[in-house]
Amino acid sequence: MMEEIQSRAAAKAGPAKKPLTAAQIRKKTITRRARLRALIQLIFFVSMPGAFVAGFSGVKHIFQWIGKGEVLEIDSFVLAFLALCGFTVLFGRFFCGFVCAFGSLGDAVNALSVLFQKKALKRKKPFRFPEGLLRTLQKVKYLVLAAIVILCGLNLYDKTAGYSPWDVFSQLTALRLPSGAILAGIILFILILAGMALQPRFFCQCLCPLGAVFALLPALPFSQLERKEERCIKGCSACRNQCPVGIKLEHDGMRNGECIACEACVSACPRFPQSNISRWDLKLTGGKAFISVCLKAAVFFLMGCALGLCRFL
Repeated sequence: MMEEIQSRAAAKAGPAKKPLTAAQIRKKTITRRARLRALIQLIFFVSMPGAFVAGFSGVKHIFQWIGKGEVLEIDSFVLAFLALCGFTVLFGRFFCGFVCAFGSLGDAVNALSVLFQKKALKRKKPFRFPEGLLRTLQKVKYLVLAAIVILCGLNLYDKTAGYSPWDVFSQLTALRLPSGAILAGIILFILILAGMALQPRFFCQCLCPLGAVFALLPALPFSQLERKEERCIKGCSACRNQCPVGIKLEHDGMRNGECIACEACVSACPRFPQSNISRWDLKLTGGKAFISVCLKAAVFFLMGCALGLCRFL
């Protein structure tokens, strides 16, 4: 009688579900983490789109005051820039990977481009810049930063008005159409969008002056991701393939200034959840990225509100 009841219950329940394979679990984890990151990016894009412009304006103000030989005044822009630098020193380039509206725009444009290439052009692999070219282009942002510093120091930066793509982006995020007076800036902005479509994080890697500053900052050792090379699977390049900024982990190591702290490499590791790649916050939360990422996002959000970066306060 008991066996009959159990057999009926099993029949109602249907066939037993097969346990997920390691590859399926990894794919599911990558998808979840990507959705979490996209959600956080969307929240900051809507609430604090001016964080990038405020930080960049801080750089300009500092060197303009130096050029004039005046005592530096800590205004809201300089304070925002210093706060971003402090946050980066403690937590790596979390701002670049999760908060920056310009970076989030680049991710959205590239995702749409990849979808178009797969569906319309039937490309199995999306277009990417050759590795050698990308490595060269990554150095251009330091030249952009140096040019801005020199122009500000000579009090000539204001003469470049109308050429800045950041002014165009600032007006768009303020829900205003850019005027024809900044036509050159509009053209440069469109060219940057084209680069974003062809290469993940094109602007961040190749042109962003703030990215150049953050890449040069001496981040604390515990704020950087660590990789246990001895536990790596031979021939595995999953972490490298998932990296949006093309870091060659086997040569560059994890302490690379180009790392934007997106943590795509963590979930890509075949040994996940016991990933070879970790950091102090991930260790404290038992590898639960949801908790560590949300805590950092909450800290930055509170800091941004205190600095007046939230458009709703």
